Amino acid sequence: MIRVGIVGVGNCAKSLVEGVHYYRKNSKIDPPGLMHKEIGGYSLRDIDFVAAWDVDKRKIGQPLNKAIYEKPNCSWNILGKNSEFDIELSNPIVERAPLLDGVEKHMITDDIDHNEKICVEDAPWENLLKDLKNKDIDVLLNYLPVGSQQATEFWAEQCLEHKVNMVNCIPVFIASDPEWGKRFKDAKISIVGDDMRSQVGASIISAVLQEIFYARGADVLMHYQDNIGGNTDFLNMQDPSRITSKKISKENVIKEQIKLAGKEVLENSVAAGPAHYFPTLGDNKRAHWLIKATGFGGAPIEFTADLSVQDSPNSAGVVIDALRLCKVANEMKIYGPLIGPSAWTQKTPPVDMKPVDAKIECDKLANRELI
Repeated sequence: MIRVGIVGVGNCAKSLVEGVHYYRKNSKIDPPGLMHKEIGGYSLRDIDFVAAWDVDKRKIGQPLNKAIYEKPNCSWNILGKNSEFDIELSNPIVERAPLLDGVEKHMITDDIDHNEKICVEDAPWENLLKDLKNKDIDVLLNYLPVGSQQATEFWAEQCLEHKVNMVNCIPVFIASDPEWGKRFKDAKISIVGDDMRSQVGASIISAVLQEIFYARGADVLMHYQDNIGGNTDFLNMQDPSRITSKKISKENVIKEQIKLAGKEVLENSVAAGPAHYFPTLGDNKRAHWLIKATGFGGAPIEFTADLSVQDSPNSAGVVIDALRLCKVANEMKIYGPLIGPSAWTQKTPPVDMKPVDAKIECDKLANRELI
């Protein structure tokens, strides 16, 4: 069994929790949507959520299977609020997390709709984590909002102190930071990060497109990608100070593929973002691409595309692999930042790889082969 703790019971957590219950119920019919049915012998039946933390008073004190349906969550219902959850799994009470910089000011004002804002309960939290060690968590998932630097570092410190493996799903650079990476390795715990790529999302598509253009001999002159959505993540990123690391992370995906192709990143040739907010879309995320290139004989090539996905399930489809890869690696005594799993599942890994090479490493680890 993999005992999982969740920091931030938002839309992505909702999709992950629902997804685990969904696949447990439908394991006999082999439904689509999984990259690996088993990793190191662990199926989705071996994932158990044993702890959860949040700062919204509508979620604090609720059992996890109820809290995930509280506002401002708006993600696609994989199961539905009145569904029967698998009683074999734990259903922890959501506890209060330290606020720190986890919520931007515009997210708690009365200027936005009650169903979209965060309802923070201002209360002391210093003694709330005293029993963290007793929860016996194998992997902690960081689902904090983009831009939560102090809060992410706080939870990374908790992982180091209590010897808990970590999957860092947001663009606060922990696994990709050499100093943090060394601390995780020295503590003999494993980490996958930073900033989760969606299963079939804008970043992995950008990486593969970039790779294909160069592999086919085309010279990419410009790669532009923008995104729009209506969930809490997009509302949070309307503050420019919150989106800096996200923009770096998304553009790194494209720039690193240029470098891996042995090419120079031209000035003003790459742009990923901004993240537009349109609440009517809810959890529906839409992405648009424009790529300009030069082909054979100098002939121009122009590529445009659009993608529409349910944002949170798209993320959960990758997290479900990342947490199992993290657990298996630690059992195999592979400590610190995991190179292949991070390159396959994250936008800003410690070392960038071509998608095909990163997947090979994940497949090896899934078979408990050394990477």
